[in-house]
Amino acid sequence: MDQNTLLQDLNDRSREIFRRVVETYLETGEPVGSRTLTRALSEKLSAATVRNVMQDLELMGLLDSPHVSAGRMPSQQGLRLFVDAMMEVDTVNTTDRAAIDQTLGNDDPDTGVLLDRVSTALSSITRGASLVLMPKHEAPIRHIEFVSLGVDRALVVLVFADGHVENRLFTPPVGQTPSSMREAGNFLNAMAEGRTLSELRGHIAREIAARRQELDVLAAELVQSGMALWDTESSDPRLIVRGRANLLDQEVADLDRIRVLFDDLERKRDIVEFLELAEKGDGVRIFIGSENKLFSLSGSALVVSPYMNADRKIVGAVGVIGPTRLNYGRIVPIVDYTAQLVGRVLSGRKG
Repeated sequence: MDQNTLLQDLNDRSREIFRRVVETYLETGEPVGSRTLTRALSEKLSAATVRNVMQDLELMGLLDSPHVSAGRMPSQQGLRLFVDAMMEVDTVNTTDRAAIDQTLGNDDPDTGVLLDRVSTALSSITRGASLVLMPKHEAPIRHIEFVSLGVDRALVVLVFADGHVENRLFTPPVGQTPSSMREAGNFLNAMAEGRTLSELRGHIAREIAARRQELDVLAAELVQSGMALWDTESSDPRLIVRGRANLLDQEVADLDRIRVLFDDLERKRDIVEFLELAEKGDGVRIFIGSENKLFSLSGSALVVSPYMNADRKIVGAVGVIGPTRLNYGRIVPIVDYTAQLVGRVLSGRKG
């Protein structure tokens, strides 16, 4: 049953009872009983009448009953309906706005440092876990070099045409030698100049297929391993996560779900999906429970918004993740304001 049909099937009484159940649950995290609702409703109703309406709402799939004798709580479908059709969105209050503004008021030239401060502030303000996806550096490449730091550690140095330098640690394929690393570096540099990393990735794949005989197997593995480092590995510093401990401060009944969420945050291999979620819609998007493609096993909610560069191109995203009983009305405008502010600040920078 779609949302429009569900809304049409709700009369004024059932709509108010449903809204009160959801709002009380989001505030307390506990199932809501009929006696609690009778004291809050605008219409004077008996507890028995309220119970009957709640049973009807449960049959419609909007409420769940965790125990036979307990109160009701919104289902995922119910939360979706509330968020889309009934939620009242607050404005960002002065205190929260000042805390966000302060993180971006610093003239630190390092974008990573700036966005790390944004992530920390967002976590502190919302009491959830914050996620910030940094923009990729897409200036043309001037030079690439692999440096061996030991048997199982290596460094890749990227020098861009605009002077930006990135150093990344990674684990090289077994059996690498300084000679094979130099060969891989020479191979990359021969085709890298004038290309961005995105352009180079596609070109590399074609070149490796066409010229594999020109490289020994180990050097080819190193090239592939190095390029993966600049793509979407879980260790990619483009994804900043702060405030995971805040999730444990919430009154969440199923801590196993939170542990699953932590695991997902730690080992997610395709963080580009995080940005894709935001790119598919304008402004803030809300993903509840299994709708949340990145963290579908955790029973969590994700509020995410993209931010854009000066060319109005989506280059990153900011978000807050937590239990499904997030205070959506407060968090949505905070995420939206942060994303817009980040976009304005980064648009005034050179890369």
